[in-house]
Amino acid sequence: MFDVKNAERFANLALACVHKEYPNHISHTLNSDADVAPPRQLTPSFYGCYDWHSSVHGHWLLVRLIRTFPDASFVPVARDALRQSLTADNLQREAAYLQGEGRSSFERPYGLAWLLQLTAELREWDDPQAKEMAANLRPLEDVALQRLTTWLPKLSNPVRIGEHDQTAFSVGLMLDYARSAGDQKFGDLLVSKAKQFYLNDKNCPLAYEPSGEDFLSPCLGEADVMRRVLPGSDFAVWLKTFLPQISTSGGAWLQPVVSPDPSDPKLAHLDGLNLSRAWMLQGIAASLPKNDKRFAAIKAAAETHERAGLAAVTGEHYEGGHWLGSFAVYLVTKRGLATNP
Repeated sequence: MFDVKNAERFANLALACVHKEYPNHISHTLNSDADVAPPRQLTPSFYGCYDWHSSVHGHWLLVRLIRTFPDASFVPVARDALRQSLTADNLQREAAYLQGEGRSSFERPYGLAWLLQLTAELREWDDPQAKEMAANLRPLEDVALQRLTTWLPKLSNPVRIGEHDQTAFSVGLMLDYARSAGDQKFGDLLVSKAKQFYLNDKNCPLAYEPSGEDFLSPCLGEADVMRRVLPGSDFAVWLKTFLPQISTSGGAWLQPVVSPDPSDPKLAHLDGLNLSRAWMLQGIAASLPKNDKRFAAIKAAAETHERAGLAAVTGEHYEGGHWLGSFAVYLVTKRGLATNP
């Protein structure tokens, strides 16, 4: 059961890293010696948690948990951490960094999609501090939107891998943001691209999953974005063609995975795969008619993946601890569920 005790455990994972500068894995284009600087100077809001995108969704985690448990003991410390990071000056510098020469693909699409989730979470939170932070984020949000709306029309084919560059997962997050923000133009672009990329797909090779370093499922990620795009009855028909492997008898058809080494930054990805599979399966199930014969099998698979995924969020190794809490919170707070057309 997700309660305040578990929320505090996840919050502490983020609090331990949002201002922890090292170790740090940066994706940074140097144009001259002047671009050589420590992470806290390059990106002063999102320099912790090992990399930029993990820092962004670590901040999202704190906002999400404060909204969910506003009276919890971790809330004052979490508010202070957010206040320290999300200042107007810091975020203006973040926006300037993103616009630097040679950075047109920086954190695209994964990190930018999480940034939009952070802005959506703040705007949905009726709180004076949240309103101030959302306003501070606006320059960076605008740059991210400009980058994505320039890139997406040029993207001729989807990226179908199980890591950060996967198109389906990020389009799903971005579509949730667009609907929360009432951004019809951006939402229409995303729906159009999702249909272009995925509407005619058939027989996704689920048996080929996972690759050795996946934290996202290519097949389930695609289904999870299409359930946001298609009405329930149309989605049910599409899913039968796309994933005919799904059992109709309620039996096991998709098993959780085990990381062979949670202390390895890449192999630890598999612990996150169980979490993302769980929320994608929940979204798929929630989008089907309740009398659909696949419903029981999908729900059962979601539950087994949830148990396995949450059990791995220990914080024992920083390689997983700096990001798995965000995935756990996205799952247990059901952030992506109320997003169907």
